[in-house]
Amino acid sequence: MKEVNGVNGVNGVHVDVGELLSRMTLREKVGQLNQRLFGWDCVARRRGGFELTDAFHAEVERWGGLGALYGLFRADAWSGRSWKDGIRPEERAEVAALVTDAVRSGSRHGVPPLVVEEAPHGHQALGSTLFPVNLNAGASWDPGLLAECARAVAAELRAGGVHLALVSALDLLRDPRWGRAEECFGEDPLLAAELTRALVEGMQGVGRSALATGGVGVVLKHFAAQGEGVGGRNGQSAVLGPRDLHELHLPAAEAGTRAGAVGVMAAYNDIDGVPCCANPELLTGLLRDAWGFDGLVMADGKAVDRLAAMTGSLREAARTALLAGVDLSLWDEAYTLLEEAAEDDPRTAEAIDRACGAVLRVKSVLGLLEADPVRPAVERVHPEAAPVRTAAELSGRLARRSLVLLENRTRTLPLALDAVREIAVIGPNAASATALLGDYVPPLLPEAERSVLDAVRDRLGDRVRVRHVPDDGREFEAATASADLVLAVLGGTSHRHYGDGFADNGAALRTRATCGEGVDLADLRLPGGQDALLRRARAATGAPLVAVVVAGRPHVLTEVLALADATLWAGYPGPYGADAVLDVLLGEAEPEGRLPMTLPADPGAVPVRYNDRRPADGVYVDAPRPVLRAFGYGQGYRTSRVTGLLAHAGEGSAAADRIVVTVELENESARPLPEVVQVYAHRTGGPAWPRVRELVAFRRVVLPPGTVTPVTFALTAERLFSGTREGRHGCTTLFAGELDVRINHHPWDTYDDTV
Repeated sequence: MKEVNGVNGVNGVHVDVGELLSRMTLREKVGQLNQRLFGWDCVARRRGGFELTDAFHAEVERWGGLGALYGLFRADAWSGRSWKDGIRPEERAEVAALVTDAVRSGSRHGVPPLVVEEAPHGHQALGSTLFPVNLNAGASWDPGLLAECARAVAAELRAGGVHLALVSALDLLRDPRWGRAEECFGEDPLLAAELTRALVEGMQGVGRSALATGGVGVVLKHFAAQGEGVGGRNGQSAVLGPRDLHELHLPAAEAGTRAGAVGVMAAYNDIDGVPCCANPELLTGLLRDAWGFDGLVMADGKAVDRLAAMTGSLREAARTALLAGVDLSLWDEAYTLLEEAAEDDPRTAEAIDRACGAVLRVKSVLGLLEADPVRPAVERVHPEAAPVRTAAELSGRLARRSLVLLENRTRTLPLALDAVREIAVIGPNAASATALLGDYVPPLLPEAERSVLDAVRDRLGDRVRVRHVPDDGREFEAATASADLVLAVLGGTSHRHYGDGFADNGAALRTRATCGEGVDLADLRLPGGQDALLRRARAATGAPLVAVVVAGRPHVLTEVLALADATLWAGYPGPYGADAVLDVLLGEAEPEGRLPMTLPADPGAVPVRYNDRRPADGVYVDAPRPVLRAFGYGQGYRTSRVTGLLAHAGEGSAAADRIVVTVELENESARPLPEVVQVYAHRTGGPAWPRVRELVAFRRVVLPPGTVTPVTFALTAERLFSGTREGRHGCTTLFAGELDVRINHHPWDTYDDTV
């Protein structure tokens, strides 16, 4: 896909994109750059099948084809599609073929559309397998498992005729007030980069190899620094310098594009006043020229039209975005004016050719430009091979692996039920199945909805009495007082109701949700007086009180941890999350998750990040310790101990640029122990003020029982030391567990190998 003229299709067929481009009219080229329609409005259900709407036919006729079609299968409150009128799983292939054939027939060159769908944690379509949100994936610290989950999502998408998946991956959780915190892998650039790479390779295959055998192309969003919006306000300015931009917000994007992602979505926000979708230094100078990106750049929904407030007109907005490097618009009117803009501007005409070439090359690599379109191959599995996990099994496994034990006083967990006769289940999320799902999800069938209360009743109801106690009921105190165990399911929800209001890009306007796109919060305490609810429960009972926090952002949990005997952070663990929570509470699974973000201790102290350049401790007179739980934190029912931390120069010709770091961990228990090895650095000697700590390496391992296990990382000098590019001498302190080691960097140095 590197050259405009001559692209190898997925079957090795030579597709000459340059020649195809030369035969297209200006209007046809501009049509390839427009993605204006809401897909759910393009198909109508009729008795005996489906038919295409007049709006769809008019758009195809207008442009002599169609570049892309968004949200054909989307079902949610914004689209209005549900199980009553939406496209069911068994109907997707039929509808995709109907649309594709119509576009091919309407194109003089037989060019089909890209079918584009939202898939941030599973396809946003009826009957699709949903997965835990990105924040949960971050809490798993498991790129390998995420790659398996992404592969399963891709298989479902491609089987339904989808070509491109829009997937959140590039945003960092820099401010917990931001409603889209759940879409982030966390606050650390290395963790986000590794998970983004895994996501791309899972969906597309290593080196895009799976695009020929059932994978889908990935469009990574949002590029760039959207998580840095002032005050945690969605789409607001990112006020940061080039150093923080490159060190924090670009590693995930670079990892994803170098892994072969075929698309990138330009974000809403501006950086130093320049909107991302109008930023040639970002979209062309960095993305294409420096990183060698050869895919397409898509604008976020209505983003190009919004540039008119800066440029003065929609026509100039379109020209500005196009020249910056945006290939494909999303729901905009501005790009319809490109034909007019190109008539008296050769530079715009040249940019249209470039952008159209990018769209056509992506279609080619997906096999869509061949006379006989590629059908996904069915992968044959050898009978003796390890069983392939189903998508549902993978979703449940990721949910279990993402749960973080924040507090466990007097070893309240795992629960011992021998003396328990009655459990009181309280809290606003106790009976809610939708609260477990997160944003960007379709409606579930009633039989697929499962709350924590459902799981407790089904699995424990024959052994103990399970009472769901209404939070505002008169019997609350009496019921909690009589219980032998109180389970409080707290937190928030990103669930959108069909009566909610929405902006023109689908963000919430009037909603009961407390998180998600369009739901930024100024107050990070648990909503709805939940701290007071927990105080009531604590005052009423001396029995064990266990809190489960279902949330898509880092709330202030200071009172929760103080009042509850044990607290489990569940995030949004998905449709199989209720049973995952119960597995951990009962000790049928270990609490393996580790925080991918910092938990604040006070709502007025945010944002606090572990990798800031100066610590926040001791700064606020009224909140001297603003961090409640640190990035990377997570308790287990059993613990490992770091007994050694060593660093020495690598061997061979690259020894001067390679440092081998070994962490020795002891598992004193009699069973294998899952653990996340984390290595941090404090790097001095560079040209900028050092960060307090930076994650430089991590790995999920299983420690054999009763042994000390060495875990080795081979790290570059550039990762471990500041100022290597400037030729500076550096000094770094490495941390693992309670141990640290100090190492120095000179081109001729060896490294200290003692703690």
